[in-house]
Amino acid sequence: MRAIFAVVLLFGLGIAGFAVYMAQNYIQGYENALERQRSENPNIELVDGFVVNRAMKFGEKLALKDVRRVQWPVKAAPEGMFTDANVLFPDGNNKQRVILRSMEEGEILLAAKLTEPAQEAGITSRLKNGERAFTIKVDVTSGVSGHLRPGDRVDIYWTGRVERDESNRGEFTKLIQANVQLVAVDQSVDEEQAEAKIARTVTVAAASGQVPALTQAQSSGRLSLSLVGANDDTVAEVFEVDQKSLLGIEDEVEAPVEQVIVQVQQQKVCTIKNRKGAQVIEIPIPCTN
Repeated sequence: MRAIFAVVLLFGLGIAGFAVYMAQNYIQGYENALERQRSENPNIELVDGFVVNRAMKFGEKLALKDVRRVQWPVKAAPEGMFTDANVLFPDGNNKQRVILRSMEEGEILLAAKLTEPAQEAGITSRLKNGERAFTIKVDVTSGVSGHLRPGDRVDIYWTGRVERDESNRGEFTKLIQANVQLVAVDQSVDEEQAEAKIARTVTVAAASGQVPALTQAQSSGRLSLSLVGANDDTVAEVFEVDQKSLLGIEDEVEAPVEQVIVQVQQQKVCTIKNRKGAQVIEIPIPCTN
């Protein structure tokens, strides 16, 4: 009985030793393969970033509990990504940022999607350095029939009449500003409005030097907007159209008056003279020369 027990014990120890040997070989092979992979692929440099923990909508305030830290490849880091918690929250939750664009859970935080600390999500958060907000009155026709959204780009056209215009061509239309960005429609700055609506005013982000020109244009004529495509990077040419050029009517040019000189040839008259006493009588005769 003891002999059988000893044989079983030795057999079990042999199997266990073989299993340990196979496991060591497997682990060693895995480590060797991992080392080869590391030697073939250099280490990827990473940088800390921040993503949102939940879906967030326009106008919500961002708090510390709403974000988590992740590591991001340096070469793939997008512009404006936050890499420092003290920059994202310079004063903790005391000066919170506000969401400018809707974000899904796990989406990376960028400066373009947030306001500055303690800043509300208003028009001022959409203006870049050197830009000014200028409001334009629109209606269903001049406002592209309600299809405008904050963030869209438009061309601005002026229609009116120039006083003391020597050409006397009446009203004409001219492109005065191209690719101007809208920052608000009526009182809304939300770029993700659910439905289109007929606006009464739109606010554009204009350079400080453009504001006087837009003010003069709005006070002296009518302004109309033309929506620019989202992927259109061309700049419209500055041109103007009046009624005559629109209809293809050319100005009449007065033809020079031709002076016709009619030369009248005087007929030569030949006569002979006869004297009867004191009276002399001239008698016409055909001229021979």
